[in-house]
Amino acid sequence: MDNLPVMIPYFDHEEAEEVAKVIASGWVAQGSKVAAFEQMVAAYEHVAHGVAATSCTTALHLALLALGVGEGHDCIVPSFTFTATPNSVLYTGATPIFADVTADTYNIDPDEIERIIREQYDDNLINKQTGNKLKTIIAVNLFGLCADLPRINAIAETYGLSILQDSACAFGAKIDGRPEADFGNMACLSFHPRKSITTGEGGMVLTNDADRAAYMKTLRSHGATVSEIDRHKQAGYLMPDFNELGYNYRMTDIQAAVGIAQMRKMDFITNTRRQKAALYDRLIGEMGIDFLTPPHVPKGYFHTYQSYVCVLDMERLGCRDIEEAAHLRNELMSKLDARGIATRVGTHATHMLGHYRDRCGFAPEDFKVSYMLDGLSVTLPLYVQLTEQDQVRVLQALLDVKTELLGG
Repeated sequence: MDNLPVMIPYFDHEEAEEVAKVIASGWVAQGSKVAAFEQMVAAYEHVAHGVAATSCTTALHLALLALGVGEGHDCIVPSFTFTATPNSVLYTGATPIFADVTADTYNIDPDEIERIIREQYDDNLINKQTGNKLKTIIAVNLFGLCADLPRINAIAETYGLSILQDSACAFGAKIDGRPEADFGNMACLSFHPRKSITTGEGGMVLTNDADRAAYMKTLRSHGATVSEIDRHKQAGYLMPDFNELGYNYRMTDIQAAVGIAQMRKMDFITNTRRQKAALYDRLIGEMGIDFLTPPHVPKGYFHTYQSYVCVLDMERLGCRDIEEAAHLRNELMSKLDARGIATRVGTHATHMLGHYRDRCGFAPEDFKVSYMLDGLSVTLPLYVQLTEQDQVRVLQALLDVKTELLGG
């Protein structure tokens, strides 16, 4: 039988045709195609400006700099997220302050945000231990589901904090019909191959602030006062001035051409993934897989299912603690892999990774929900080309492997 990966990007002839046009033009670096892609993505998310970058990580870095985050500042980030989220904070010289997440949505817990602010900071938002000033909350919209943005916005307004949305996985996600980038905060997207649409690698900052957009476009191109394409339209032989310490975070027109073709399929890709996620939901119940909890979607939320992440039920599996359950989870994944079915852990409990564990001295139980999700989460294959027969095969294999390991 064919192997089933966790994800396969969805391409057709349009991507190759768009790339061929760029190659034929002779301009393959950042140029008009990047600008067109930025406009398409921004319009889709109901915001004014898109700033393309090489990845969501570099997009986060640019956005934090545009928010004025730097040395002497703290940023609250969820502990259950890919390591790029807190890493981007460190790139600025600021310090990530971890907050736990909710067990049902896997997203940052607003109660934990408020607890941290009350317990760790004085009335001027100065960290009582380090002297750093609390500057920003990073709300990660994980796996295609928005965090509780209305409540997080309210907390930020109460304390005078900025919010940055790490929407690497959540392009197209909504709350009550409102796109994730339309909540008044800058949002950063990823176009990695495991995301809903892809440019191979790539990212983008979305914002309604024209000045910040212009600043980030300067920073992403070494700090140049004039973009490469604008310079070549004028006196191309003259070099621009460089008034900022910038970076080389530029997307290419080749990547943007792929993105433009992908954008034409965005609704089809999202709707198809949602249909397949709904089928998983139904099959899990019909097949009696009571040891697997499917993703939870709060009322009014539009989940794009960048990943279909479930959680194993420790009690139904007869496990005494998270370590035992995590060991069983890993055995399940290994045996599924031997059957040609790829799975993945949801994402990291970042506070348990070596860099942050050694840097901060965290114990796994310091963020209990993140620790649990790190040990019990499992991502099932989900992509446009996945058939209903494939999905039944995945779940039947999961049942069979569970029986093999634990008996009936």
